[in-house]
Amino acid sequence: MSLRKLRAIDHALGLLDTALAGGGFEGPGAGRESPAATLEDTPLSTHDRLDVAGMMRVNHTGEVCAQALYLGQAAVARNERTRSQLLAAAGEELDHLNWCQHRLDQLQAQPSLFNPLWYAGSFAIGAGAAFFGDRVSLGFVVETERQVEAHLGEHLERMPLRDQRSRAIVATMQREEAEHGANAQAAGGVELPALVKRMMAFSAGVMKAVAYRI
Repeated sequence: MSLRKLRAIDHALGLLDTALAGGGFEGPGAGRESPAATLEDTPLSTHDRLDVAGMMRVNHTGEVCAQALYLGQAAVARNERTRSQLLAAAGEELDHLNWCQHRLDQLQAQPSLFNPLWYAGSFAIGAGAAFFGDRVSLGFVVETERQVEAHLGEHLERMPLRDQRSRAIVATMQREEAEHGANAQAAGGVELPALVKRMMAFSAGVMKAVAYRI
């Protein structure tokens, strides 16, 4: 096993250890400025604020899961190019994570209490998918991002038009998630069986239902 791969595994396991210890997931700071940084923060009604906070908490948890999935996949990836692609995507997902965290702070809301659990489970799923080979692993990315893109679209339809900050973050995330999926498909990702897709959708539905509230 190469030294580079060992370092990737060590890095991933270090983040997993942080998750299991209940550590934060904000990261060392977003590499890019939030799309919402220059937009006016329009006041929301209590109902709208709580609803948007719930959606942004779901998105934050989704990014926690994305970090774990990509790092788990990268740790087991067999091809260096695949590993590099996964880690590059994880870097953009870290930006998304920070943007969601900042917006939650502005909405006076907390991340999901179950983030360490989501992280540990997603890391295991990512590593498990990669165990079946890089093409299956990349196919898992394709389907994951397809489902994420769809749910972000639902959030854009539901969010108040006046909440330009949240909408700008979600719209940028949606575009970049689609790019991650397209890149994974172009790199050789295979189509997953329908049963696997349904299981992924069910698991994501449970996560969204819980994270919206807690």
